[in-house]
This record gives sequence, C-alpha cells and structure tokens, in this order.
Amino acid sequence: MSPTSFDPKAVSPGMTGLVSAAMRIWRTARDEHAPVQQRLHAMLAPIGCDILAPVFDSLMTLCEAALARPIVVGHGGLSKDERLLIGLLDGSRSRKTCVDCPHATASALDCALCSTRIMLALAP
Repeated sequence: MSPTSFDPKAVSPGMTGLVSAAMRIWRTARDEHAPVQQRLHAMLAPIGCDILAPVFDSLMTLCEAALARPIVVGHGGLSKDERLLIGLLDGSRSRKTCVDCPHATASALDCALCSTRIMLALAP
C-alpha cells in the first residue's frame, strides 16, 4: 500500500461530524486570533480525542495553503470546503483532481491527509 492509499473502512463513518466541528472551531479561532490548538483540545478532550488537536490544526493550515484562500465553513449544513476535506479524508475525492496547487504544497497536504487518516483510525 502506498503512503497515499488506504482502506476507507479504517476511517469511522462518524468522522463527518468530528471533522466539520473541528473545521468550524479552527476557523473561528483563526478569525478571532485565538489559540487554535487550545480551542481544538477543549472540543476534543471530552471525547478522548485531544491528541487530534495538532493533527487538525496542521491539516487545516495546509488545506488553506493548498486552496490559496481561507477555508469556508458552513452554518448549519456542510460547506463546499467541509465536503471537500471530508471527501479527501474518506477517499471519495482525490486531491490531484480537486485541489490545484504547487507540487511542494500538494505533497505536504498529501502527508497531512495520510497522517490524519491514521490518527482518526486510531482514535477511540
């Protein structure tokens, strides 16, 4: 299995809510110039996933770099960016076809996606 291939069954089906909540908290913290990882940790700790705070912070930062714009989150339903990132994580979308960015940025995002998949699969 190559570093960018994975078994989609390894990522929990309940991941959508977790990822969208993390994206929304991350976006709000960034917009408010607040400590992002502390906010993510506060959300994730009660469910035993506090180790994911730096993982999500890195993933969102690299996603913004790849998109060359701020991530847009939804208010109620999922935004286009939330659906994109969830699709990239669950394998239903391909970074190569969905995100056009410089090679170095693409490589970093691919690594972050792979690392996030692993960490989500290991989460309780």
